[in-house]
Amino acid sequence: MEGSSFGAGRAGGAVDPVDFLKQPQTILRATAWIFSIVVFGSIVNECYVNKDGTDPELHCIFNENESACSYAIAIGIIAFFGCIFFLVVDLQFQQISSVKDRKRAVLLDLGFSGFLSFLWFVAFCFLANQWQRTTMSKGASQGADAARAAIAFSFFSIIVWVALALKALQRYRLGTDMSLFATDQFATDPNAAYPGYPTGSGIESKETYQSPPFTETSDANPKGYQVPAY
Repeated sequence: MEGSSFGAGRAGGAVDPVDFLKQPQTILRATAWIFSIVVFGSIVNECYVNKDGTDPELHCIFNENESACSYAIAIGIIAFFGCIFFLVVDLQFQQISSVKDRKRAVLLDLGFSGFLSFLWFVAFCFLANQWQRTTMSKGASQGADAARAAIAFSFFSIIVWVALALKALQRYRLGTDMSLFATDQFATDPNAAYPGYPTGSGIESKETYQSPPFTETSDANPKGYQVPAY
């Protein structure tokens, strides 16, 4: 993007809410936020079941492995708050005047998105593996749809967070157009003369000096004496 710094224009510019909501990055973050709610919401609400419908003790539906449910819930919550945080950063990114601060924000986004992509991949593999080992019982049958939803949206989350990491990498590669920080007083050519200093042709002209107070004339001598011609 020409005339931009890490995907944004000059600091202090106004942010159009409609354009911000239409940005692919904003749409991806909102999608990742919804997917995180689906994952940990499904597990918390319906993936803790009893074995036969009469046992009051609840167990994780994924092969009764508490680690599987706890891990998926933790990743969902981290992704939930991470999306909110980076949505605020994206909204305020235009107001960041320091190039170094913009670079740190983009690198943080890149690192976090890549890390969440890996965590969601582990969550998907973990949940899918434990679900295959689950013995179907009356309680497990009741929460089967929620378990499948958690597995499916864990997979979808991998795709979304990888896309966010690629967007952050694209912004980092854009770098900074230093013309944003150059004033109008300086020419773009480094060999050009300073525009505020007047330059001449190097030839002295009489017009550049003040006229002498007296001028010579060819009038006759006031005494009437004329200089003879030779």
